[in-house]
Amino acid sequence: QVQLVESGGGLVQAGVSLRLSCAASGRTFSSYNMGWFRQAPGKEREFVAGIRSGGSTYYADSVKGRFTASRDNAKNTVYLQMNSLKPEDTAVYSCAAGSIASVTYTSYRYWGQGTQVTVSS
Repeated sequence: QVQLVESGGGLVQAGVSLRLSCAASGRTFSSYNMGWFRQAPGKEREFVAGIRSGGSTYYADSVKGRFTASRDNAKNTVYLQMNSLKPEDTAVYSCAAGSIASVTYTSYRYWGQGTQVTVSS
């Protein structure tokens, strides 16, 4: 069992940066592949970034070059550094843990409650 708690969201202006954190419980955190997803009002949940248990990362084209996922297994935490934020990045961001690395949200077993990110123009 893994419990995930996101933090770091907020209301910001376009162009600035935010860093989201996802704190996990459980002794096996380091073995999980982690994903970041987002969902804007009226839209489907979409993949943002993933970080494998070994630390390699992969991104959606829409955030590539602006967002960076990382993990600190000693702290049971994954991060999403978001730079050059755009209004279209506005969404609820959630982290997820799963046994396989995937861009598909159904592949992830454990989810956090999400944190709101709002980017004003």
